[in-house]
Amino acid sequence: MDTAPPPPPPSTASAPSTRNRRRVATAAALASAVEWYDYFVFGIAAALVLGDLYFPAGSSSAGVLAAFATFAVGFLARPVGGIIAGHFGDKRGRKPMLVLALTLMGLATAGIGLLPTYETIGIAAPVLLVLFRVLQGIAVGAQWGGAMLMATEYAPEGKRGLYGSLVQLGVPIGVVTANTVFLVAGAFTSDAQFAGWGWRVPFLVGFLVLGLAWYIHARVEETPAFKEAERALAEQEKTAKRSPLRTILRSHLGTVFLAGGSFAVNTATFYIIITGVLDYATRELDMKRGAVLTVSLCVSLTQLVLIPAAAALSDRIGRLRIYTLGAVGLLVWAVPLFLLIDTRSLLWLAVGTFVTSCFLSIMYGPQAALFAELFTAEMRYTGASLGYQIAAVFGGGLAPFVMVLLLEATGTSMAVSGYIMGLAVIALVSIRILASRAARAASH
Repeated sequence: MDTAPPPPPPSTASAPSTRNRRRVATAAALASAVEWYDYFVFGIAAALVLGDLYFPAGSSSAGVLAAFATFAVGFLARPVGGIIAGHFGDKRGRKPMLVLALTLMGLATAGIGLLPTYETIGIAAPVLLVLFRVLQGIAVGAQWGGAMLMATEYAPEGKRGLYGSLVQLGVPIGVVTANTVFLVAGAFTSDAQFAGWGWRVPFLVGFLVLGLAWYIHARVEETPAFKEAERALAEQEKTAKRSPLRTILRSHLGTVFLAGGSFAVNTATFYIIITGVLDYATRELDMKRGAVLTVSLCVSLTQLVLIPAAAALSDRIGRLRIYTLGAVGLLVWAVPLFLLIDTRSLLWLAVGTFVTSCFLSIMYGPQAALFAELFTAEMRYTGASLGYQIAAVFGGGLAPFVMVLLLEATGTSMAVSGYIMGLAVIALVSIRILASRAARAASH
């Protein structure tokens, strides 16, 4: 069978203290927040300035497409980070890979903030921009599995969903922080100053990630679940080389693709409303940059409440039920979302994206625990990371790029609604298959 049984909780003999659980959960949430902050500042900058500064030839649409293509490259690199960190994270521990991911992200993001433009160094500028974006992608691909497992494998019995949601909160925290820093940079600079140097300030904040990496290295212990799996497999490694990736590819690849298929609509819709709509509203609908960023910031703040609420509910009534509700909501709301945005009203833009954000939160809250429970401890980092990063590549990474292409080709935002609806159908089919497998496993 292609589904692993749910992981058992850590044994009571080795159960960590409440204080230690909270320290680890806080560190994991902070790690997720700073990683996603660094990752999102690129998406905002791509929608606002990177096209003109690093891809100046051609029309404004061509520049935006080039910038979003560079944005997508980071997603293509995420499975690489997931595979590498998953392999060593399942063999050597969650913590070392998380520390390495944070360090790489901090250096790559700061590098973008210091990178000269096309006007200064020519073709080397976009080449280096793509390179730094690849490093960002590898870092975030490595980070999610480590932070998620640090939280869920320390969680007390019956609260794995809630603890996992603390890592998921890193996404809205990252969005809020990135939007806030861009708003502040824009408020204290003219348009010319913002294009010249103001946009670099959010990237230079990436240096702060290095301090958090050091803290986790020095103060956070490895997870109990990994320690137990490590002891159980110690004798096996004396006679045979253990490869979590090989195990996943041979016996659990179907589960990985189903996990990715269930979540692609979430990542695609999220990046559409965070970066795609920012470009669409400012370039096509002539809405003010600061106003659209403010709406995005306020909508993301609501997720700080909705994500843990959905996760806690999933601890009571089941992950897949909550997950299904969110996917159905995205399917139904895809058309009203763009009908409201196309009114060019800031109020209706806020309403449309807020409702969308509610459905995203309903899915995102239980997702960490759901993916962790699909695999056993000795291959969980690899399996969960691959499932998540597949969704990121085919959902989030391509979404803003596909959105611009669809708008240019069809001239109507309803094409983007159709794109979201198609991914929602894939999600519901994947969820249905996962639920059937879980029911069969429970009956045996």
